[in-house]
Amino acid sequence: MKLLTLLIGLILVLEGLPYVAAPEAMQDWLKKLSGIRPAQLRFMGLFAMVIGIVIIFVVQRTSFFL
Repeated sequence: MKLLTLLIGLILVLEGLPYVAAPEAMQDWLKKLSGIRPAQLRFMGLFAMVIGIVIIFVVQRTSFFL
């Protein structure tokens, strides 16, 4: 449970960083993002999830990161 809580905290830090570092650029990026078709956004989200699962699997199942 401690690891899950730490992970959520890290995600929040990483998600908030661009808004602190470059708020104007984030506003422009979000305007561009709203023009993308929902199906394309769904595909990009699914692709990101698959990459994340692969990374988790590799880290858990191999000795590369010891």
